This record gives sequence, C-alpha cells and structure tokens, in this order.
Amino acid sequence: MRYLSLLAVAVTAITATAFTTPLTRTHRTLTVLQTTTVTTSPEANIEQAKKLLVRAAETKLENPDAVLSALESLEKNCKSKFKQDPSAFSRDIMDNISGEWRLVFTTGTKERQKKSGGRVNYFPLKAIQKFDATVEPKIIENGIYVGEFPLIRFAGDFDFDERRRKIEFDFDMIEILGLIKINLSRKDVAKIGASTGLGSANNEKLADTGRRAFFDWISADDQIATARGGGGGLALWKRVG
Repeated sequence: MRYLSLLAVAVTAITATAFTTPLTRTHRTLTVLQTTTVTTSPEANIEQAKKLLVRAAETKLENPDAVLSALESLEKNCKSKFKQDPSAFSRDIMDNISGEWRLVFTTGTKERQKKSGGRVNYFPLKAIQKFDATVEPKIIENGIYVGEFPLIRFAGDFDFDERRRKIEFDFDMIEILGLIKINLSRKDVAKIGASTGLGSANNEKLADTGRRAFFDWISADDQIATARGGGGGLALWKRVG
C-alpha cells in the first residue's frame, strides 16, 4: 500500500497543479444568456444545449460559464423528457453508453467547488472512462493517461437503475503504469480515487456504509455524454471510441 499512496500523492499533485493553472486558451466571447434562451419545448432546449456542448467538447473554446449554463439547461430539460417516457429515455442512454469517453469539462464536487471559490473549468488532464453495457456484469474503467500510456487506471462493474437514470458502480482493481494490477477493497480504491481526482470523498463514505458510488446520467449520444456525480458535480465527456 505504501507505493500506492506515493503514486496517489504524485497524481494528486499533478491534478492540483493543473486545476490551479490559468487557462492560456482564448475563449470565444459568449454570454450565459445565449445558452439559456427560452424555447418552446424540452426537445428544442436539449438540442440547443447540446450544440454548444458539442462545440465545447471539440474545441474547448466555449466560455466555461456558458458551458455550465448549457449543462444545467440540459439536465433540467432531460428530466422533463424523462418523465414523458422513462423507459425509452433510459434505454436510449444504455444503447449509447458503451465505448470510451474523455472527460472534457467538470465543475468538480461541491467540496472542490468550495475550495476553488466556485470556479469551473475544462479538465486539463487526459482522463478516459470506459463502459461496456453489452456484458454481465457490466464493465467500467476510469484512468489518467499520458498520450496512450495509462498512469493509473481503475476497473470494476456497474449497474444501471432505469427508474432514476442512475449508475451505481464499484472499482475493485487498480492498474499502475500499465504493468502492475492489484485487487483492492472498495474502500481502498475509493480512497485512492478521491486522492487522485478520479473520484470524490463521498465515495469513501458510501463504501463505509456498504453502498456503491454513483452518478445520475443526463444524456449520452454518438458525440457527447453528460452526468451529475454523487458528489454534486456536473461533467461533460467526448466520445473517443
């Protein structure tokens, strides 16, 4: 466990530095009002929000506040659409969830937002999440990469609650530098995940009570995916595989 802790500290330092480094990209001038224009239906609002989020995922040039507003609008209107036909909405998510997704934008957990003064930003590292809903148990992976090389990667399984659009998951294996694979308890993995930025401190609390980590899925299609984590943060992923 000693070298796992050292690795966690190293990755945490990288993550912390990345989160506190100012963006050097030039963002388009875009007001939040443009992303929250009232339209006539949940479907129209969803389409409008997704257009901005797709641009953000492709370029990382959209204003972070506008991206956050689009995520909040998408969440609100997807909830409305979900109520119209919960089964069909959930099936659509599961039909699209399998594949590889790169984390593009995150508000961080509520705890992290408090520490950063509420600032939101594009995720600076290459973090890839993989899902396979075509097998049982369903497979989930989460890792930080340098190029194609995995620095640290977690693997486990997940279940999907169609009634609430909720994914519940456990990681029980950690892979270091693409070479060393170690099976660990859920609590140990949750602790390392929280320290590296790949998970939240709330996951540790859930593990202590025998409950699984979770996040509420908002949308998934052939370009982007969005969700709200168990720690309260919103996230945007870009499909990469």
